[in-house]
Amino acid sequence: SQTRNSTTANLTSAQLASQASAASYGNSWNWPTDNSITQNFDLSRQIKGVRFTGNAGDPVKAAADGTVIYSSNGLSEYGNLILIQHASGYITAYAHNQRLLVQEKARVTAGQQIAEMGSTGSNRVMLEFQVRLNGKPMNPMLVLPKKS
Repeated sequence: SQTRNSTTANLTSAQLASQASAASYGNSWNWPTDNSITQNFDLSRQIKGVRFTGNAGDPVKAAADGTVIYSSNGLSEYGNLILIQHASGYITAYAHNQRLLVQEKARVTAGQQIAEMGSTGSNRVMLEFQVRLNGKPMNPMLVLPKKS
């Protein structure tokens, strides 16, 4: 008789799937834009991230793989804002966008365009990029790759 142990097969494929998702959601960081930095992280000046210059419509990209947990404009000082949850307690924020291209619960990959740069909630076009670890703002330069 050909009774296979289907339970073992199911367990093996479930383990492989969870390893694959764990590997793809271990954070591999990318720059959210190729534009230049205008202001660095400075909590004493209430700058909770890095601010990049740009033109309206410039692409804003996900800095790492994750899930969109917020995509709206409910916090006026940030304008059109996207929050992405990543592995290991990290959340990234992308503020002042002119157009949001992803919706809540969407899975995104590092480097994927998620928005267009704009000036919502600001007096000039810029991207404010924040990284939070367990809810606390940290200097994004600590995780972003070094510019060559």
